[in-house]
Amino acid sequence: MDRIVVIGTSGSGKSTLAGRLAARLGLVHLELDAFVHGPGWKSVPQVTFRRTLEERMATGGWVCDGNYFDRTDWVWQQADTVIWLDMPLRLVLPRLVRRSIQRIVTREELWNGNREEWTALVGRDSVLTWAVKSHRRHAAELPARLEALEKDGLAVERLCSPREVDQWWSRTFPDASGTENRPGIDGRH
Repeated sequence: MDRIVVIGTSGSGKSTLAGRLAARLGLVHLELDAFVHGPGWKSVPQVTFRRTLEERMATGGWVCDGNYFDRTDWVWQQADTVIWLDMPLRLVLPRLVRRSIQRIVTREELWNGNREEWTALVGRDSVLTWAVKSHRRHAAELPARLEALEKDGLAVERLCSPREVDQWWSRTFPDASGTENRPGIDGRH
């Protein structure tokens, strides 16, 4: 495992797990949101996105988190492992509310000077609406796509609960002990 893609609905724990994997394996963590969202939440042109991401990927092994399936087929072709965090909406939606409120209140800078506003929680374009829509789309499209990739030799893990993530981590890193042995995607640490 040295070229890993972590996917899942917003709030599923992608960035947390990817960051822990990168640290554990000594790999570069590539958070796709940082490459996609330019200043003012403007989408970065595909050519710029790809060039910048390719430059970072060329430095060696990596753990890439984010969905952007229409922009990243070429990333999947280079991956040796895909981890799908297929968490239920009853877990994801409260996480998103907590995370967004914290980011809004603290004015946390996300990527390229961008910050969440209260509109992130309400309306058609809210992160909650996005999560519901993407969750449905993932459920409909990803199983067949990942099955085909697995037949082509890609290692695929579908993890559907924080417990399954913990169990996978323990199997993958049996030499780890204590809290290092748990990825903590559910905010336990």
